[in-house]
Amino acid sequence: MAIPTFVDHVTLHLAAGRGGNGVASVHREKFKPLGGPDGGNGGQGGSIILEVDTSVTTLVDYHHSPKRRAENGGQGAGDHKNGGNGKDLTLTVPDGTLVKDNEGNVLADLIGHGTTLVIAAGGRGGLGNAALSSSKRKAPGFALLGEPGDELDVRLELKVVADIGLVGFPSAGKSSLIAAISRARPKIADYPFTTLIPNLGVVTAGETTFVVADVPGLIEGAAEGRGLGHDFLRHIERCAALVHVIDTATIEPGRNPIDDLDIIESELARYGGLEDRPRLIALNKVDVPDGQGIAEMVVEDLRARGLQVFEVSAASGAGLRELTFAMAEIVVASRVDTPEVEPQRIVLRPRAVDAKADFEVVAVDDPSAGAGQRGWRVRGAKPERWVRQTDFSNEEAVGFLADRLNRLGVEVKLVQMGAQEGDTVLIGAEDNSVVFDFKPSIEAGAEMLGRRGEDERLREQRPARTRRTEIAEAMETKAEEEERADVARRLDAERKKGPNRSSGTSGIGPMAYEIGTKDDPDWDGSDD
Repeated sequence: MAIPTFVDHVTLHLAAGRGGNGVASVHREKFKPLGGPDGGNGGQGGSIILEVDTSVTTLVDYHHSPKRRAENGGQGAGDHKNGGNGKDLTLTVPDGTLVKDNEGNVLADLIGHGTTLVIAAGGRGGLGNAALSSSKRKAPGFALLGEPGDELDVRLELKVVADIGLVGFPSAGKSSLIAAISRARPKIADYPFTTLIPNLGVVTAGETTFVVADVPGLIEGAAEGRGLGHDFLRHIERCAALVHVIDTATIEPGRNPIDDLDIIESELARYGGLEDRPRLIALNKVDVPDGQGIAEMVVEDLRARGLQVFEVSAASGAGLRELTFAMAEIVVASRVDTPEVEPQRIVLRPRAVDAKADFEVVAVDDPSAGAGQRGWRVRGAKPERWVRQTDFSNEEAVGFLADRLNRLGVEVKLVQMGAQEGDTVLIGAEDNSVVFDFKPSIEAGAEMLGRRGEDERLREQRPARTRRTEIAEAMETKAEEEERADVARRLDAERKKGPNRSSGTSGIGPMAYEIGTKDDPDWDGSDD
């Protein structure tokens, strides 16, 4: 299998780096028992950047290795140490590269040396618990996860940046012409379709320097795929003018310069988008006696059409000076009307669905829902990003997510739309959703939190909390001489006499020690 040396279209599979996770850490130092949170933030994931480099002329490197991945961000650490940012991955592309998505929509047209496009943005790093602390949540027992980077497939198509394009039948002498007027050295042979890839040559005429592109030959029916088809015509879309190179010495029966010109113009019209380009006619091979005679027969007919016609010979150099100066005149006029391209940095931004709303809620079918229950889907940049940042193995992190959604107004919106307790709520796209059971009775606020890493609002029953509540209620009716430990012993004694079978508790109680024993931290060592 032949290895291609010129590739002008390729599909890339890109994955930007993931942001590093934040860390939940508490400062520990001698004589500082309350050091406070000191968890650092995660680093930013590396982005993938396309950069125009005029020294690159083909996409062949990406043909062999189309999968590219940027570096992930580093994880945060204690002592306020942030993770390192992932290194950006820069991919160099030729000047004139067109970037499209899977549906064929044009994302960017990269023109000009140094122009860059951030095609896949790296994920943001997660915040550590030091950054999450506040006056109400002074020592968070959780941190945020890093966000994944963009993952997408893009199609790169090369449209060479040239000023003049040479078109014509195979073996009309296009490659010989570009070799005669420039230092380009394309493959030249005496058989059709010698040129299989576009060739570029730099031409100087007086004080004007410009680029000429030679594309593979066209034949009648190229629009239907005959010959090499229209595939390479995109390389002359950027040209300021087209030069028809017509073979006046062809020996093929039934061909003449007028018909050749009409056939090529018909194929260009079927391709489309080139109607406004000025045309020049180069009647080539006039060094051949038969070619000179045919050129003299058709030159006046072509000029009658309003075309500039030049009788040239790529072999002897006849007429080439006049042709190149005519090209230069058109190029100069085109450059006056076209501003000079300045290098720029392009960043793709997702299009906002509704700039006024941070989220939207829609009713969806939920096959798993019970009778009288419905499903609801929440879509929006903020809710979906918050879900990706949440560590669902940490109750306090889930509670923090609930607080954020409540402040955004998600719960109010669900209630307004008729959501009831127990309904299924999905946040995110259909192929990657997080599912919750709607419970509007949960109170919001960091002041409701208990131990680090836990959220009492998310627990139906906590034995330790139930015990503290019982003791607090009994303290209101205690005898004057009773202390808190006495009240606790009395409650435990009552529990021993009659276990609460409905709750499934034993006579000992929920704690890890029995009141009144040596394991009781309130026991003074005396027997009652």
